[in-house]
Amino acid sequence: MNHLTVGQRAPLSNFAIDDTAPITLKFTRQSPIEMDISCFALDAAGKLINDDYMVFYNQPTSPCGQIKLTHYESQPTASKGIQAEFEVNLSKLADNIDSLFFVLSADTPLNQIQSLEIGIWQQVQKAQAEYQAADFAQQQASMLMQLYRKGGVWRVSNVAQGFNGGLAAIVQHFGGDVEEDTTQAADVTTTPVQTKPSLEKVMLDKAPKLVNLAKKATISLEKRQLQQLTAKVALVLDASGSMNRQYKKGRVQEVVNRILPLAVNFDDDQALDCWAFARDPQYLGEIGLNNYDGFIKNAHGGWRKWVLGPRINNEAEVMKAVTEFYQKDGLDVPIYVLFISDGGVNDNRGITRVMTDAAKLPIFWQFVGLGGRGYGILKKLDDMEGRVIDNCDFFELDDLDDISEETLYENMLEEFPSWLKEAREIGLISK
Repeated sequence: MNHLTVGQRAPLSNFAIDDTAPITLKFTRQSPIEMDISCFALDAAGKLINDDYMVFYNQPTSPCGQIKLTHYESQPTASKGIQAEFEVNLSKLADNIDSLFFVLSADTPLNQIQSLEIGIWQQVQKAQAEYQAADFAQQQASMLMQLYRKGGVWRVSNVAQGFNGGLAAIVQHFGGDVEEDTTQAADVTTTPVQTKPSLEKVMLDKAPKLVNLAKKATISLEKRQLQQLTAKVALVLDASGSMNRQYKKGRVQEVVNRILPLAVNFDDDQALDCWAFARDPQYLGEIGLNNYDGFIKNAHGGWRKWVLGPRINNEAEVMKAVTEFYQKDGLDVPIYVLFISDGGVNDNRGITRVMTDAAKLPIFWQFVGLGGRGYGILKKLDDMEGRVIDNCDFFELDDLDDISEETLYENMLEEFPSWLKEAREIGLISK
């Protein structure tokens, strides 16, 4: 049987689970306090499909009949026992259901729970996640486990992310409705202390063209409680010959525009570091609110004049350059790297070696395939073994116009929070 560690993500097929057949999730607990376990069916933006798609003891079946709470025991217990069993049929869920989130909640701090286990069954037990009191701290809710689609494949993520405010706050977080008096109580416990000016206000003052992007980025940041995070942001741009069309059509400049709100939110300097690469890497300098507009056409004489050697792919070299840059810089805060490629990837060994070494550093790599193919090892890095931590993610899209800005931010930030949590736990970044 496979054990799912906190932060681990993998396709269900890795555990010999057939996503075309029903699966059962069994929640076994030993707890002196009452606790609730619920399942939320969410769309691609991370919002509850509607209130009927919150499956719990008082609403045990989803409207489609493919998510069922088949067993439930609400009372505390001094010995281990099964509290809940959910049966889900992933292949028969509607296309607008992008993920299922299984949530634990209580009216008192969860660290009073002695133990909790989640078993994933399909005829026999295929995988298991285990939690102890120390995993829950003082929160009254925890987003435990997620089943989600990625690239048409169902995957599992052991999220184990605490959430202040209890069940009502999570319902609000997912866009559901709660009673008015509960809403007021949730507001008291979930509203963070604002030590930074709002992203929207900064953009309105300094880059009004990006205000709408800032609003959409803020939604994703708030959902993941990242508004107050201090981090550095880097952008790495494929400038090989096959990318010419993306540069000419303004797609690369649009990437700059869309990532800048994240840099403004995270970085004290409200700027990001930018590299381009072909055979050779080139550091293009910082992109900030005063120079983002037209950066691709203007920086170092414009993209056609960048000093990159022959316009062929060499991902490993630029990855080494980025890593060395931040090692010299001090690695005092986490670093988020958005890496754009249209494929044609080579030197799989070199990339694997760099990523394995970089896993020991506080650097998270978000790879994005843009309008190409042949992404090779970049698609496989997310599940690569031999690293101290999973330090990357990958998604692809044919055209930026094919994806909404909201969905793009959701994809860009999908795995970053769980990496942050695990990186803190193993001491890569400070608490």
